[in-house]
Amino acid sequence: MTAPILIHNARLIDPEAGEISPGALLIDAGKITEVLTQDVDFEEMFRARNIAPERIDAGNAFLAPGIVDIGVKVCEPGERHKESYGSAGQAAAAGGVTTMVTRPDTSPCIDAPETLEFIRRRAIEETPVNVLPMAALTKGRQGREMTEFGFLLDAGAVAFTDCNNVVSNTKVLSRAMTYARSLDALIVGHPQDPGLSQGAAATSGKFASLRGLPSVSPMAERMGLDRDIALVEMTGVRYHADKITTARALPALERAKKNGFDVTAGISIHHLTLNEMDVADYRTFFKVTPPLRSEEDRQAVVEAVRSGLIDIIGSYHSPQDEESKRLPFEEAASGAVGLETMLPVLLRLYHGGELDLPTLFRALSLNPAKRLGLDCGRIAKGAPADLVLFDADKPIVLDRFKLRSKSKNTPFDGARLQGRVLGTWVGGKRVFQA
Repeated sequence: MTAPILIHNARLIDPEAGEISPGALLIDAGKITEVLTQDVDFEEMFRARNIAPERIDAGNAFLAPGIVDIGVKVCEPGERHKESYGSAGQAAAAGGVTTMVTRPDTSPCIDAPETLEFIRRRAIEETPVNVLPMAALTKGRQGREMTEFGFLLDAGAVAFTDCNNVVSNTKVLSRAMTYARSLDALIVGHPQDPGLSQGAAATSGKFASLRGLPSVSPMAERMGLDRDIALVEMTGVRYHADKITTARALPALERAKKNGFDVTAGISIHHLTLNEMDVADYRTFFKVTPPLRSEEDRQAVVEAVRSGLIDIIGSYHSPQDEESKRLPFEEAASGAVGLETMLPVLLRLYHGGELDLPTLFRALSLNPAKRLGLDCGRIAKGAPADLVLFDADKPIVLDRFKLRSKSKNTPFDGARLQGRVLGTWVGGKRVFQA
């Protein structure tokens, strides 16, 4: 049995109450046993309870629920040279991510219980943080035949998605949603019209035209979301849109929620903090899916996070090796790593006055935990002691070669940021210390 832990002299971020307050946490047996105010006489309390906890002085840093990151790609099986569970777990711990919800777009994809069992064993062996796998929606992510949802749920799948491979056959998708509804399973969709978005490397507009890049209209996202919401209305399935990145899609999302559909939406750190102009001279580290949007779209989705219309923020960690990125912009692979950069990058929005910290952690921790039915994501008595301690004001210059991920494809290389993770705990066990 390990001794209790007291983390004191902290500024507690409570995303449920929307408050920040000075205080302390008492942790025992992997859970938060007390949320204490800073004026409590700890010595008297410990004598009365006959305990002698390990004491950690937070130094007036912020203490928040650990991040629950939906949409992490770990490249096992098939491409361990890009990212393994060992390297992803270390990056997650260093970034304050206590739960990774992993994608099934591996090689081969995770579309069978035995593959899912393999990656679950790998995660337990190699990763210091919690790992929850998603499984493929259709076999081979080819959009033709649904996977065995029941067996995959029994094997530990928490949701079903074909990731960026949009199921274009509406009948197949409707049948999958109907089956998922009967099992109360969560479907994660990628709202894009596949015909319009195929081959696109940028968002249509003046910038894409000047750069001569193949582009896609923001309406492709709106059209994809409209279709998915119509199927949600028809089937009653639980549905999460992985990335809503345009102002055009927000009214449809708002209507779906007002109509009482079980719909949530996410956004990536890159679409919240970057815009299409950042691509500049064809810098492929800025190529993501969907492509970066206009500044007006970026401001619209930031406001949607603030209002709660967009529920969840994720890193959408997508490792790519140098050979995949050092290509002409159109041919380069999409995606960027984000597990370790997520928090300091999002603190740009905090320092810029766009989002406050309780709102950020509502979208980073509380809402994804609630969507998946987890007990974490809260600063509350009885909640799992999955926590991140960070200094929001610490200046850093990001060096991609110091990232713990095997792949170094970040658009923030050399960026001047503010914010550093000081410590991460999973189930009361410290898994990272700066």
